[in-house]
Amino acid sequence: MPDAARHVPSRLTAPEPGWTTRADVVIVGSGIAGLTAALRLRAADGPSDAIGKVLVVTKDQIAAGSTQWAQGGIAAALGPGDTPEEHAVDTLVAGAGACDADAVRVLVDEGPDAVRELIALGAMFDHDPDGVLSLTREGGHHRDRIAHAGGDATGAEIQRALVAAVHRDPEIEVIQHALALDLLLDADGGVAGVTLHVMGEGQRDGVGAVHCRAVVLASGGLGQVFSQTTNPAVSTGDGMALALRAGATLRDLEFVQFHPTVMYLGPDSTGQQPLISEAVRGEGAFLVDDEGHRIMEGVHPLADLAPRDVVAKAIMRRMIETGRPHMWLDARHLGEEFWTKRFPTILATCRQHGVDPVTELIPVAPACHYASGGVRTDLEGRTDVPGLYATGEVACSGVHGANRLASNSLLEGLVFSRRIAHVLPAELRPWSEPATDVRPTGLVPGDLRRELQQVMTSKVGVLRNAGGLAEAAADLDRIGDQSAEIIDLAAWETTNLVTISGALAEAAMLREETRGSHWREDFPERDDERWAGHIDTRLRDGVAEVGFHPAPATDEGLS
Repeated sequence: MPDAARHVPSRLTAPEPGWTTRADVVIVGSGIAGLTAALRLRAADGPSDAIGKVLVVTKDQIAAGSTQWAQGGIAAALGPGDTPEEHAVDTLVAGAGACDADAVRVLVDEGPDAVRELIALGAMFDHDPDGVLSLTREGGHHRDRIAHAGGDATGAEIQRALVAAVHRDPEIEVIQHALALDLLLDADGGVAGVTLHVMGEGQRDGVGAVHCRAVVLASGGLGQVFSQTTNPAVSTGDGMALALRAGATLRDLEFVQFHPTVMYLGPDSTGQQPLISEAVRGEGAFLVDDEGHRIMEGVHPLADLAPRDVVAKAIMRRMIETGRPHMWLDARHLGEEFWTKRFPTILATCRQHGVDPVTELIPVAPACHYASGGVRTDLEGRTDVPGLYATGEVACSGVHGANRLASNSLLEGLVFSRRIAHVLPAELRPWSEPATDVRPTGLVPGDLRRELQQVMTSKVGVLRNAGGLAEAAADLDRIGDQSAEIIDLAAWETTNLVTISGALAEAAMLREETRGSHWREDFPERDDERWAGHIDTRLRDGVAEVGFHPAPATDEGLS
């Protein structure tokens, strides 16, 4: 199977650091993964007494990342009759043979205690009138195992509790409005620090450097690669691009999950789009076409609660057959009282956009939602770069495979951040000086972002084929060959987007099969004989090399 290669910047063009500071550990990102790592590293009664100062850097405000937008909840085997084994089976089936079985076992075994710890920290989940934790069901799950808060405001409640806990620890410093640019590496290629661009933070404005002994990436996903996404504006693949430039491996970028039920706002709507949580279907809503026919009937045994890739493909097929830009979600039978109590946020959002789901159908279409691939890690979050760890959506722990099971994302960040915090103190590197960096720099004009998104949406979106992917690769090469005259946030973000987009398109071109969230029109069948394995991207001498690495399929059970 041929490998692919493309040129990308080895580091970002940026001014020399105008300020410096020090911290034992820098955590990039302030969602559930980043803040859990910070708190666990600082736990006085835990294994991390060796950790002194922890610095959390976040691209916007501390509560502005993807976690706060998580509506459905967090999955764990917490209910009567449920077991980690059953949770594992559902995870493996959704992952379509590309999961790492050991990572799945870690997730489901450690998940329940991790959620209980989150509750003890102060996160207030919903309970029934008898005081029992309220659990519901989402696509791909065969049990009610989704814990939620505020009906459909789970992420916001988790974020609130974690932020409050971080503010209580004086040894956790937070720098807001900070974009991580590149790692500083020592002579042995290990972490010696990280450069940042900070806006509006007083003495630390502009480009600076933080000297540190370890960096934990928890910077989220790449949703802004596409024109429509459920991700916030900060999700521009910065952590993945930074890791690639530093020598880490990116794994399985082709497995981008498109959420099947994103509210359709019209053909010209771009950026972050309103998510209609899978939990709405978990409570009985169903998908219909213009004629009122049930879309998922006969498609899958779980019908409207099938795994997300199955539902997204069914919607897209019906859209193509009918020439319509969207389908419909029917939740009218739930009634206003239920909507108000269970889904107050979604109800308000729909009404804000002129649709009352109590009396009207909700227009929905698939949109980019989650990156199942990312920076390759082991079971303790270690990457190829000494001193660099990754957790949450930026990482590829092996849990999600080709298609993330609903509500496993918050759990993954929680579980694997705890594991990083358990091993990192004993592995903390000695202080080292950054080596002179002679790698060539590069920067793409920031105003090319919209063009890039249009290329990715039209040619590397839900439906893919060889012709479109080849055109996308050529378009991305052309965009990437242009040089920015202005060094600013827009240019840094666009350069990161080009870097990740190119690797994603090449991986999608290489994988000649349909598996999970990767849908090739020209190769419609899953092919374990040729494609049971992973596609990895590494940067060597300014060239991103994309290659396939075989591994056994893992959806037949756990060994």
